[in-house]
Amino acid sequence: MRTMSSGRLATLALLLLGLLFTLPAPAQEDDGLLPVTEAYRLSADVSTPGLLKLHWEIAPDYYLYRGRMKFKPADGVTLGEPTFPDGEKHHDEYLGDVEIYHHAIDASVPYTLPPGATRLRLGVQFQGCHEVDPKICYPPHTEQLDLPLPAVAATGNGSLGTALQQLGATRGGPGSDAPLPAEQAFRLEAVAQDRQHLLLRWTMPPGYYLYRDQTRLRLRDGGDLALAPQWPAGTRKDDPHFGSVIVYFDELDLPVTVTGDLGGRTRLALEASFQGCQDGGLCYPMMTRALEVDLGGSPATGTPTTTAPEAPPASATPGPLQTRLWLALLFALGGGLVLNLMPCVLPVLSIKAVGLLESGESPARARAHALAYTAGVLLSFVALGLGILALRSAGHALGWGTQLQQPLLVGVLALVMLAVGLSMSGLVQFGASLGNTGAGLATRGGMAGDFFTGVLAVVVASPCTAPFMGTALAYAFAAPALHALAVFVALGLGLALPFLLVGFVPALARRLPRPGRWMETLKQLLAFPMYLSAAWLAWVLANQRGADAVGLLLVAAVFLALALWWFERSRGRPGLVRAPVLLALLATVAPLYALAQLPPPLRAAQAETGTVPYSPEKLAELRAAGTPVFVDMTADWCVTCKANEHTVLDTAAFRALLERTGAVYMKGDWTDVNPTIAAFLEQYHSPGVPLYVVFPRGGGEGRKLPTVLTGSLVEQALTEAAR
Repeated sequence: MRTMSSGRLATLALLLLGLLFTLPAPAQEDDGLLPVTEAYRLSADVSTPGLLKLHWEIAPDYYLYRGRMKFKPADGVTLGEPTFPDGEKHHDEYLGDVEIYHHAIDASVPYTLPPGATRLRLGVQFQGCHEVDPKICYPPHTEQLDLPLPAVAATGNGSLGTALQQLGATRGGPGSDAPLPAEQAFRLEAVAQDRQHLLLRWTMPPGYYLYRDQTRLRLRDGGDLALAPQWPAGTRKDDPHFGSVIVYFDELDLPVTVTGDLGGRTRLALEASFQGCQDGGLCYPMMTRALEVDLGGSPATGTPTTTAPEAPPASATPGPLQTRLWLALLFALGGGLVLNLMPCVLPVLSIKAVGLLESGESPARARAHALAYTAGVLLSFVALGLGILALRSAGHALGWGTQLQQPLLVGVLALVMLAVGLSMSGLVQFGASLGNTGAGLATRGGMAGDFFTGVLAVVVASPCTAPFMGTALAYAFAAPALHALAVFVALGLGLALPFLLVGFVPALARRLPRPGRWMETLKQLLAFPMYLSAAWLAWVLANQRGADAVGLLLVAAVFLALALWWFERSRGRPGLVRAPVLLALLATVAPLYALAQLPPPLRAAQAETGTVPYSPEKLAELRAAGTPVFVDMTADWCVTCKANEHTVLDTAAFRALLERTGAVYMKGDWTDVNPTIAAFLEQYHSPGVPLYVVFPRGGGEGRKLPTVLTGSLVEQALTEAAR
């Protein structure tokens, strides 16, 4: 017999559920269930021209599906892309992985109407479930909305009808200062400056303006691609509809960065929704224009415009390449030097400290140690730079530390830290570079150990961003290939510089303590920072892939310990006796493979107390309301982020500062891959996290703060933003 596919089974189950839920309402009431209109109370607001705002009040123990919401416009009504907040992750028995809402939800839908329309008519369909006994799901429910519109919004995009004639009459007769059709009042065109950078231009006659915070850009069939606009400074205006806002008169040139893998695309389907007004006159409803942008540079226009904009001069789009190469190299050298003091690098430096103490007995050995370690650091930075350049040229969004967004790498790095710690504790010996004070080990083993210590230092340095590094890395990620590689080499040179100086300056080497038996105790003591690093990486893994990932990592750690134990016991014995070492190592790989296949955990998207989860829509809403905002882009694997949180952001003083200034603390989590946060980082030319941006109350551009925070610095920035 043929078996029925899972897709058909799911469809059949939904049909059966639909038949079940068509029972009369009294049967539901007998079970204690609310009628659908009481379980989900829908209200609508059309006070904002061109934008329908919807609000659902959801009864306790009920939830709504995000993916089951649909909108069916009446004849002549055109709806834009609806905007929903992020929902809670939920695994549904029939629908699979979905997002749901509890308590309440606000959504918005842009719309346009035919000329002379005075009402907005559409159907709103939604579906939800009761999540405690009796657990049932309602069939899809549709409510028909018939909403009267404010006079200013009851006009279409073509002929403006009676309302415009009345407006013209109040200005001295028909035709005097009468508003233009929307296509003439707001001309939109776009051109690709290169494959990753677009330029959008709005052209308006004198006396017309465009709202910044009412402008939305999206890609049709964009996949993982994201758009990051770089808004220029506009004009502050006290608007009767939206309050204090930023607007643009005459002309707006908007650079837009495309982040993500473009692959073999030659064109982009862009959709722009926006709204504007005639100064002192009519405000137009929300408009949506579709553009096809040729990535080869041919212009695209929103109907009916035909003129392509000229590419602006380089100075019109400020970015990281305004930094000169010599200055970027200086910042990179300083950043690499300071990186030695950051907590992420200190565990590995403990290994190097033992090697330096060993080398105190011979200047030649000191130089050899320093050169081998420096070679490992420099080659690792060059390899990292080449990898970033290759992925960037392919259109991938990549930043400093993003390799730790990969759970497999986090797991492997945790095992490496464990193995190094076991070696420093004396349970297994890998070579002279790990602190073996015996004289019988070969020099080659010691140099190889120093080299790979340098490699490990670069790997574990990636979660940290030191002062000066941000500017240098931002330059490297945008610069030509040779300049970028020079910056990475300078970073490596700064990281290795202290050990080079000790190796080649005899006066410094003479200040090192003399080798002795005490070094074995020191080496064993320094193993504990390695164990702490492994524990920290396990915590990062738990946040990325849940408890199952930590369980698999612990199983891999047990097999690794078994392999190292047998390796040490079988020294000097025939090869067959050492075969179990290979079997144990293979057993270590199996849970790591399973770990790499784990999906992100299904968990509710809950904000920390006192914070708001980052989303571009919420940020625009807060800025439109005149609220100062402190945006914090962070990640669990970012040690600098955690240090800033401990010393500044997770303190009573910071919470009191937020209350005093009326600012909102908005937080974005980049622990896992997130194109929305990557677009924000790209917008502010940040190579990675942490990124802190303070947006002022009165509008204007956000102020980017240094990567290492102090309480006084944050207080000054928020106090100025609240004025």
